Amino acid sequence: MEFKNEIAIIQQKATQTNVGIIRRQAILNELNIQKGQTIIDIGCGGGHLLKEISLAVGEKGKIIGVDSSDFQIKSAKELCSDLSNVELHCCNADNIMIEPKSCDAVTSTQTLEYIEDIDDVLRETKRLQKPNSKFVNISTLWDFFGFHGPEPELNKIMHDAMKGQKHPMLPIQLSGMLEKLGYKNIKTQEINFFIRNKHDNSFPKCHEILMSNAARNKGISDDLILKWQDQIKQAEEDERFAFTAYSILTSAYNL
Repeated sequence: MEFKNEIAIIQQKATQTNVGIIRRQAILNELNIQKGQTIIDIGCGGGHLLKEISLAVGEKGKIIGVDSSDFQIKSAKELCSDLSNVELHCCNADNIMIEPKSCDAVTSTQTLEYIEDIDDVLRETKRLQKPNSKFVNISTLWDFFGFHGPEPELNKIMHDAMKGQKHPMLPIQLSGMLEKLGYKNIKTQEINFFIRNKHDNSFPKCHEILMSNAARNKGISDDLILKWQDQIKQAEEDERFAFTAYSILTSAYNL
């Protein structure tokens, strides 16, 4: 999935919210990074995780960011401009021009669910990984993602407009995919959010903007979009608003 211009900026802003911070911390904890390691972030976006991994691996280590969006790669390059151990590749995740068995870990956040053939990407990540290296992925259970409070029929119209994932419930299938490719010690961890309020710098606000833009692109009228936004605001005032995001961290070893 490629984010461009204003939408890419909103997506980057979402990664800086408490939800984005908590997800990155979960990835860092699971990676258990050591100085001098080489790590790949597939779908690196604007580079916020790259920066944190860069500091963790140190000057003798390397973090490689991969993204198919030129805009996101340029943003990541700017964010990490003061770091000498960040390498960036603008390419598809199933064809990364890196030496085989050169990486100590591969990570990805909400990227795989947008890719048609995930098996090709997983084969590519396995090709790049050293023996005893780690795979860490976070994907959202999209059937349980979104806003609660607006009138159900209109709310469904808005949420349907946001659907673009090839695999909206990927965490259910991912463990089996990894096992078939020979990954071992596969485990999952829930990272769930139940948010009751929304402000200008919140994760729900970012997704209200993204969802409204997606609806507009699908031909939904501005009047209906505004009506939905007003209903969210009213639900907040009535204290019957919620935003849910249920994600799963899946980790495994390439033994």
